[in-house]
Amino acid sequence: MKEFNNTKIIGIDHGYGNMKTANCCFPTGVAAYDKEPVFKDNMLVWNGRYYLIGIEHKEFKAEKMLDEDYYVLTLAAIARELNIVKLYSADVFIAAGLPLTWVSEQKEEFKKYLLQHETADYTFRGKEYHIRIVGADIYPQGFAAIVNNLSDFSGVNMLCDIGNGTMNVMFVNDKKPNPAKCYTEKFGTHKCMLEVRENLMRVHHTEPPEEMITRVLRFGTADIDSAYLKTIIDTAREYAAVIFRRLRDYGYDPKLMKLYIVGGGGCLIRNFADYDESRVIINDDICATAKGYERMLEMKLFRIGGKV
Repeated sequence: MKEFNNTKIIGIDHGYGNMKTANCCFPTGVAAYDKEPVFKDNMLVWNGRYYLIGIEHKEFKAEKMLDEDYYVLTLAAIARELNIVKLYSADVFIAAGLPLTWVSEQKEEFKKYLLQHETADYTFRGKEYHIRIVGADIYPQGFAAIVNNLSDFSGVNMLCDIGNGTMNVMFVNDKKPNPAKCYTEKFGTHKCMLEVRENLMRVHHTEPPEEMITRVLRFGTADIDSAYLKTIIDTAREYAAVIFRRLRDYGYDPKLMKLYIVGGGGCLIRNFADYDESRVIINDDICATAKGYERMLEMKLFRIGGKV
């Protein structure tokens, strides 16, 4: 979180797998109830309804404005950032983003979605919040994750942002993004998860908890039967190999350029891909994109004289 003229700048990365802010990360899931639920961990109360944050798994939708879920998740993200500094009433400027090639078409609609209520009074984790949303700006995913270390991008570079739902690819040459070479496709880590589950069912006739599969994908191993582990690892290696094949289709050549990987999918590349560590840089900071959103909005406000 940053501050500009008494306004809190809060970057929010609305991922399909996880919501990220500069300091927090939590699952992109929300379950709504008309009556107070029995279990109240991560409960948000707003507009007379009860929401359990991080519950269930939100399905992939190309447009995030189709229901109120991402708005409720936005309120939770703001609360988590404000709670770090023990602040429960604030003016907030949201810095958010969309996949690279979707920004131009969906930017205004997503901005309108985030600004649908000027004020929001709600309770999260037993604490009351009173916020005024004074603005929202939308930036391109992927590029935001490297804006704080753009000086490292001399020469020819390919940037690959692997999220849960999408993979974004762009070229950054001599510290400048190339808008003519930006690509987005639905090939995020959730695709790998689905393939793992399918292979486990086909080979072993079992469907283990998603949390167990996620642990293998994140750390490369888990305390499970060796045959199950091998199936997961083999599937993840094939997914990682396909990632590199797709990057080559977009012009990736390790002899001519460096590859920078950001997003949650970086752990799959690190754990299961074959690559030259001197030519492939993996950013393990899952909050890097949210931090980049904040920095880009901060620079914009300085540039325009601070008129929120």
